[in-house]
Amino acid sequence: MVASARMGTCFYSKKWQTVRRHLVLGVALLVFQGCASLPPNGSREESFTLRDTAGTTLGRAIAANLSAHPGKSGFHLLPSGLDAFAARALLAYRAESSIDAQYYLFHHDLTGKLFLDVLRKEADLGVRVRLLVDDMALDDGKDMSVAALDAHPNIEIRVFNPFGRGTARWIQYVSRLGDVTRRMHNKSFTIDNQVTIIGGRNIGNEYFAFDDNLVFGDLDVLAIGPVVDAVSSTFDLYWNDALSFPITKLVRDNSTPDHLAEVQRYLTEFARRHSDSGYLKAVRESPIVNLVRDWRFDFHWGAAEVLYDDPAKITAERDQDHLMLAAQLNPYLDRVKQELLIFSPYFVPGKNGVAQLVKMRERGVRVRVITNSLASTDVAVVHAGYARYRRALLRAGVELYEVDRTLTRQQRRDKKGPLGSSKASLHAKSFVIDRERVFIGSLNFDPRSIIENTELGMMIESPNIATEMTGWLDDIAENAAFRLAFGKDRNGITQLRWHRDWEDGSETFITEPNTSIWRRLGVSLMRLLPIEPLL
Repeated sequence: MVASARMGTCFYSKKWQTVRRHLVLGVALLVFQGCASLPPNGSREESFTLRDTAGTTLGRAIAANLSAHPGKSGFHLLPSGLDAFAARALLAYRAESSIDAQYYLFHHDLTGKLFLDVLRKEADLGVRVRLLVDDMALDDGKDMSVAALDAHPNIEIRVFNPFGRGTARWIQYVSRLGDVTRRMHNKSFTIDNQVTIIGGRNIGNEYFAFDDNLVFGDLDVLAIGPVVDAVSSTFDLYWNDALSFPITKLVRDNSTPDHLAEVQRYLTEFARRHSDSGYLKAVRESPIVNLVRDWRFDFHWGAAEVLYDDPAKITAERDQDHLMLAAQLNPYLDRVKQELLIFSPYFVPGKNGVAQLVKMRERGVRVRVITNSLASTDVAVVHAGYARYRRALLRAGVELYEVDRTLTRQQRRDKKGPLGSSKASLHAKSFVIDRERVFIGSLNFDPRSIIENTELGMMIESPNIATEMTGWLDDIAENAAFRLAFGKDRNGITQLRWHRDWEDGSETFITEPNTSIWRRLGVSLMRLLPIEPLL
């Protein structure tokens, strides 16, 4: 559990050493190539946030809001994928000074290309663009077109913790195990150091409601005020870190004026071809369009703290709690008095996490968890890690809800809240504490987020937001999820049950709903593997 970083880090660190030893010894005999070397990175130039931006259009637009709420930040939730894409694009179009974007995944699909086109257009107008991307999704030549944009005089692109080029990634996963397997999972988008968007979304179709067949139920928060400067400082910390490589050091041949012109023509034509698409029409009809254009946001106001992992976490030993976001969360979670709500698509609490939740229950704290079912998860191996802890949590009185992949026709028509597609998968990562504070960010409730990757989020003091998100959990639990409970079979043996309510009644399942025997068998076998620290 996040709150158990003090104890859990040591626990996972020891297990990691065992896992790594067995995996490395097991595959080393198959690998005869060394890890790919990386170019020297000492000559990169540092750059920092442009902070004198009060006179920009955005700065002037929010000035009245800020003066009416001195010392506080304003927040607007973005549960809709359409709104989340529209907000990023429209705010970028209003940029006059700078755009700083930091993402774990940047897909080369429709929304990814449109997003790049927006950045390129703003750079043409003189806006400085800094794009920091983790290297996880830049394989198979996808870094070529991105590298070309770096040739633009107003665009600089860096890759965090890169794989070596010229050597197969699967080899590096083995020869650099514990190195390239640790990733930058942060997500932020900041315009003119006046407005920022952080949360759970990467850049890709599934995060922005492009595909009706599968949309991640996700959550971002748009923020103004003092908290923006804190996000910018965090971006600078990562941007100037030794693990952030200018993409031209990795892909030299494509960052030329000729290739830049070719990519610019391609992006222009791509955007033109899709300008009248159903998706972009829906984006233009999004309610947030008028909010951004006329700056008519009804912000929730409150104090906030930006919580983040130090980038040094990636190369440090796994017991260095002072580098971890989890340690910053501890004081908040230690003070939970009445209720803790957890939204986590990947929920692997570990033994120490279970112990912490049990202690909360013993203090009378109501604990409710929304996570993915086996049918709705996109990472079955993580579900295997979660499944081994369900019984212990239920026995302690923790309430568990697993999102149903299939929603009703009415829910598909409404498309409201953090879930709203014909096939849904939870991707939002949040905690609601005593209906007073909310954490929104990139942190999953699993050892990968706590120990391995770097993460970013905000702790927001806002009873209004907390109440709204509590309502979402209530709605999901009642209308879009399975409620787990114990039941007895005909022989009196206690077994898990999955209960689902429908408009015309309810249904109870005795096995993981909407899954085949083969998928269930695969997860059962995965539970036998010593891989929990990697989940």
